[in-house]
Amino acid sequence: MKIEPRTFTRPNGEVLTVRSLCADDAEALSAFRNAIYSETHFMARYPEEGASLEAMRNGLAGCVESPVNFEVGAFAGEKLVGEFGVAQVRPHIKYRHRAVMGISVRKDYWGCGLGSYLMQLAIDQTRTNGFEQLELGVYSDNARAIHLYEKFGFERYGIQPRAFKLKDGTYRDEIIMVKML
Repeated sequence: MKIEPRTFTRPNGEVLTVRSLCADDAEALSAFRNAIYSETHFMARYPEEGASLEAMRNGLAGCVESPVNFEVGAFAGEKLVGEFGVAQVRPHIKYRHRAVMGISVRKDYWGCGLGSYLMQLAIDQTRTNGFEQLELGVYSDNARAIHLYEKFGFERYGIQPRAFKLKDGTYRDEIIMVKML
């Protein structure tokens, strides 16, 4: 599904365009993800594990066609600097009330309110789409993200021990969180 485009103004006056991502944004999304995979270990993949452009195009096209799933990006000009996606857990009757999300922001845009803006947009649209709960997972050592999620009412309901194994051989637990809508 597509959302209405909007803007977000950073404290420094820079105006970002926030809009749904479509198949034509696959290259921008690929560049964005490769950048954030390199900026922090908090992502699920390393840069060399990124999806192909064709897979990204197909995934974004599917989101646009979906009545409930959506992928949204924040652009500084043509450069994607933040994004989030929300998807129904499963289409089966017993699962239709649940959605899962992921969100990420370029390091240069941390601390300016963009993450909060995108999180509120994700929650509002998820609620509008008829979901009753929104779920996510977060690295246990990602204090900034945990703070953001708790600020928006997400609660911890479980921990997956050693969910992520980093290249250096160390492990990170994943905190599983949910927000009732």
